[in-house]
Amino acid sequence: MAIPDYQTLMLPVLQVAAQGETRIPIASEKIADQFGLTEDEREELLPSGKQMLLHNRLHWAKFYMAKAGLIDSPSRGVFVASNAGKALLAKKPERIDVDLLKTFPQFLEFYNKSNSSKGGVQVFAEEQSAASDVTPEEQIDAASSILIKALKADLLARIQDQTPTFFEYLIVELLVGMGYGGSHDNAARRLGKSGDGGIDGIIDEDRLGLDRIYVQAKRYSPDQTIGRPAVQGFVGSLIGFGATKGVFVATCTFSKQALEYVENLPQRVILIDGDLLAELMIEFGIGVRVSRAVQVKRVDEDFFVD
Repeated sequence: MAIPDYQTLMLPVLQVAAQGETRIPIASEKIADQFGLTEDEREELLPSGKQMLLHNRLHWAKFYMAKAGLIDSPSRGVFVASNAGKALLAKKPERIDVDLLKTFPQFLEFYNKSNSSKGGVQVFAEEQSAASDVTPEEQIDAASSILIKALKADLLARIQDQTPTFFEYLIVELLVGMGYGGSHDNAARRLGKSGDGGIDGIIDEDRLGLDRIYVQAKRYSPDQTIGRPAVQGFVGSLIGFGATKGVFVATCTFSKQALEYVENLPQRVILIDGDLLAELMIEFGIGVRVSRAVQVKRVDEDFFVD
């Protein structure tokens, strides 16, 4: 089954906390067993890749209930059900959610202060209950994902408007930006005209030039697919140059047969399609710049330790 949303997890979290002092990793295992989550679901990460999704939702379930006075934190990273939390469980509620927490004065005060903060920033978006019940981090990651998808599409469209020569230059710049060739001025070199000998560019794998990577770059329409024959031709060119490593970059996709072909070659050949190309450009700052940076900060528990 899918990982429950953070509001659905509130009751199980409080039930685990009522058994005695616990921590998120321990509570996570118990609750994952309760819901029958698979190993993949237990290890699933937020889109940012920085935290497990289940842990994130448990954290927010615990945080909200703590604001209602249902959970206490006797020491760093440890939490337990308060007397108020145990009293609520004694009533055998079928579900604990934000609407229920609003019946607790201290939570309602916190909720109202959060929603009336400067700039209208809402910690508890009302649409959460009616829609996806996602945590704040999930909302940020979802918005970031939309922006990145739009940026990828824009990058590929811009590349289509450039010349083939510019595209080959872009690929070499990307590889240098990824650290190939080190900082040597001549790390990246062009080989003659486009398609000369089936190779569009060459780059030193390291600063000393002990090994080289040969590059083929194809600027095709995104709806096209490069098949195995084209990749075989590139491999043939590598053999002709006595090369063992190559990168085939395209603004479109590669067929399943092409992808399977390169898996068992004696040469090391990497295929980069349009989506991965745009992703790497964003990651290594090629053709993009930072428009806005968002930092998500948490309380530094060490600061408050005597």
